[in-house]
Amino acid sequence: MSTARSSSIIRPLPIWAVALIATLGSLLFGYDTGVISGALPFMAHPVDQGGLGLSDVAEGIITAALPIGAAFGSVFGGNLSDRYGRRRMLLWLAIIFFVGAVGAALSPTVHFLAFFRVVLGLAVGGASTTVPVYLAEVSPAERRGSIVAVDQVMIVTGQLLAYTNNALIAHLYGESSSWRWMLLLASIPAIGLWVGMRLMPESPRWYVAQNREADARRSLERVAAEHVDAQIDEIRSTIDKSDSQESLGWAALRRPWVLRIVVIGMGLSVIQQITGVNAIMYYAPRILESTGIGTNAALTATIANGVISVLAALVGLLLVRRLPRKKLLALGQSLIIFSLLGIGVISLVTDGQGATWLVLALMLVFLTGQQGAVSPVTWVMISEVFPLRIRGLGVGLSVLVQWLANALITFSFPVLLGLVGLGPVFMTFAVLNVVALVLAARKLPETSNRTLEEIEQLMAARVEMPAAEAS
Repeated sequence: MSTARSSSIIRPLPIWAVALIATLGSLLFGYDTGVISGALPFMAHPVDQGGLGLSDVAEGIITAALPIGAAFGSVFGGNLSDRYGRRRMLLWLAIIFFVGAVGAALSPTVHFLAFFRVVLGLAVGGASTTVPVYLAEVSPAERRGSIVAVDQVMIVTGQLLAYTNNALIAHLYGESSSWRWMLLLASIPAIGLWVGMRLMPESPRWYVAQNREADARRSLERVAAEHVDAQIDEIRSTIDKSDSQESLGWAALRRPWVLRIVVIGMGLSVIQQITGVNAIMYYAPRILESTGIGTNAALTATIANGVISVLAALVGLLLVRRLPRKKLLALGQSLIIFSLLGIGVISLVTDGQGATWLVLALMLVFLTGQQGAVSPVTWVMISEVFPLRIRGLGVGLSVLVQWLANALITFSFPVLLGLVGLGPVFMTFAVLNVVALVLAARKLPETSNRTLEEIEQLMAARVEMPAAEAS
């Protein structure tokens, strides 16, 4: 009776509206990682002209500051979201995003800018951990894949928005201080995230874990969920049976089966980054210039990469709901391997303008496989495979590995390019992805069309009872 009465008072929210607001954190993730490519040239201008007079070393520090902060933010953000709630964590992150954006835009020196880029990195890392978990826990099982995949769409949309804003500001304003406006614009979606999340419900699964079932019921009603009582009973049953029930956070890692699941999550992160996607995204102009294309054309092609990434991510949003996770992942990995091998071979046997357009075409095929399959599947599965009571921490550790792999590949790529050339580097990426394809096919579980509670039971069976599974 009370349930019916509360349902008449609480106005349900469409799940797409919840996803749109929460993924403003993902939009900020994409914007803050993409904006620096256009801001750096203006920062290099002399101080008396409005720049910061960046040296090569200072430029590296500024660029590296964000992923370093993100690595820490991903771990602590996941643990904090387990303890204090997904919604509250997103509200805190909105404030950090705002402070970081304004502080970076107003920075008088390189030291201040590096500090605020680390602050932004903390928010980016926290968002990369918290947003997919929040989306997974408020979404119905049959729509969870496509809803969580919105996270990836918004990340690449944020990157495209950064590239577009950079070009517009440079064209319309064009002063040495243009970089300040580029960085400041990130404060606008930060405000939207803070205002919007105040209107959103907390994760019902987090509420049940805190023994707040009345609040969990209201959250489920808020997103127009069906069979509310049955869902709460299922969540409660899973928590009661959970081996990690008595421990929340780091202590759960002492249990071997939990540690094995964490390794699976970390493996998903490596699969996503070992494709070399950030080498493509950050160094696309240099890759294209090495095949004979001019600088202006290379920069235009980089923006095109952003457009293709968004389109592919939108396609992935549909495919992740319709295809089994492992099949879609294998399809994306196959496209990536084909593209990497193609770029490697072309770079070894030919050069000139013809090679440029072949390499560009293969880069677009690469991004189709990455953003349309590999990235959405890995993000969705990372949000699915962990037990409820360590889900935030598990995702945080997985994203930590993702940021560390990101940094390693990003920093090593130009060095390797100078030492051995484009062909051998891409051939190496191709070989690594063949290994990743085989391991993913053999080791990953299939999680599509299962509730989070069913996935938790599946994962427990896989890691606790290997003999029974083998039989």
